[in-house]
Amino acid sequence: MSLLVNIVEQAALVALGAGLCYWLLWWKGRNLKKVKTLEAEALVAKARADAEITSRDARLAANEEARKLREEADQALATRRAERLELERRLAERETLINSQLTRLVESEKTLNEQKEALRLRAIAIEGQQRELTELTRQGLEQVQKLAGLTQADARSEFLKRVEQDALQEAAKLSRLILEEAKTKAEEKARQIISVAIQRYAGEHTFENTTATIALQGDEIKGRIIGREGRNIRAFEAATGVTVLIDDTPGAVLLSGFDPVRREVARESMVRLIADGRIHPTRIEEIVAQVNEEMAETIVRLGEEAVLKAGLPPMHLEITKLLGRLHFRHSYSQNILDHSVEVAHLMGLMAAELGLEVAPAKRAGLLHDLGKALNHEVEGPHAVVGADLIKRYGESDAVVNGVASHHNDVPPIGPLGILVSAADAISASRPGARSENMTTYLKRVEDLEKIAGGFPGVEKSFAVQAGRELRVFVQPNQIGDEQAFVLARSIASKIENDLQYPGQIKVTVIRETRCVEVAK
Repeated sequence: MSLLVNIVEQAALVALGAGLCYWLLWWKGRNLKKVKTLEAEALVAKARADAEITSRDARLAANEEARKLREEADQALATRRAERLELERRLAERETLINSQLTRLVESEKTLNEQKEALRLRAIAIEGQQRELTELTRQGLEQVQKLAGLTQADARSEFLKRVEQDALQEAAKLSRLILEEAKTKAEEKARQIISVAIQRYAGEHTFENTTATIALQGDEIKGRIIGREGRNIRAFEAATGVTVLIDDTPGAVLLSGFDPVRREVARESMVRLIADGRIHPTRIEEIVAQVNEEMAETIVRLGEEAVLKAGLPPMHLEITKLLGRLHFRHSYSQNILDHSVEVAHLMGLMAAELGLEVAPAKRAGLLHDLGKALNHEVEGPHAVVGADLIKRYGESDAVVNGVASHHNDVPPIGPLGILVSAADAISASRPGARSENMTTYLKRVEDLEKIAGGFPGVEKSFAVQAGRELRVFVQPNQIGDEQAFVLARSIASKIENDLQYPGQIKVTVIRETRCVEVAK
């Protein structure tokens, strides 16, 4: 009995435990279901909020995109509208042009038709005149035959003979005119060729440009220079290639020669021989050979210094030598090498101002007078000779043409020829650059004053500033203010036509009016 009770009790306890476990499981499941429901509701709410945000962003993006598309469409529409308007305008212009061209074509066709009709009528008239001329000629021949008793063949022969005589007279007259014109042109060409030859062979002032004077301490040295039976002077002239003039100038020896380098070699050799005192043919040959070697080195050094002064890279050795030879040549007392360096600097400045390459401009300026270093060795103007020379040594075509055209011997291709001509004139005509002898200067001043005095109303005139300015005083009662300007222009024009001068001459007309009154 007690065992049964125990079993029942245990069974009851088991059932009670099982019930408690089931209840705990059911309660836990319900709470878990609530939690999952709450989480699901939170996830749904979050998803709904995210969906609303995404939807709002999408709507905003769609609205922005739509706005952009609408703006682009408006811009494209406006562009198309503007293009359409431009096309319509062009079409209207083209239509107007076509209409005007059609009108002109119609007018031209009408004019051509009128001209064609006029030409046709003219041709008909000419044919009628030709028929009348033929008939008149026939009648004239018949009358001539009747009057002269000649046949048609004889009359034709007589007519042809007269025509031949008239033709011969006209031909003789024409040939005489052609010969006279050819003679005039030949004389002008000859004068030009002679002028070029004089310029190439020697300068305007022969004494200044072709001689060198060496002062002597006493006249007894002249005998030693001449030598026994003139052997010393002959040896010196043979070695140097210059002429020695001793008796013409007292107390001095005069060396004459057209080559300035030989003249300088002769001058230096003579100075050394006089200082040495041993003057005989062997010593003369030794001194001249030594001076020639030193002169060759000096010429190269002078050429290199000129290139360096111009700010240019080293040039060909032959060009450098010719530049050095220019140191011994002068034009109106202006050293040509210094003049060339000055022209090179001016060319560089002007080229820089004009936006051109400076280096070729400087090369053209430095080499523009290189042909003068050849003297009379090569025929032709020095500009063309120098251009041909530098072309052989690799100078560019622009530099070659700039050198060749700076005296208008050949037409300029680029701006360098014109710039070289301007720089050459600037360097040569600036005050103090060149000088002229006293006779030429006085003659030019006298001619200036004479030209001004030849105009009516001029009271007096004065050439000032070394002949570079002409001041003209006029009578105020004859020349007014307006007439003063005309007078200045007239005087300047007459000076340009009648005189040869370097640079420019300024004409100043002064009209002075004095009003005097006496107070009593």
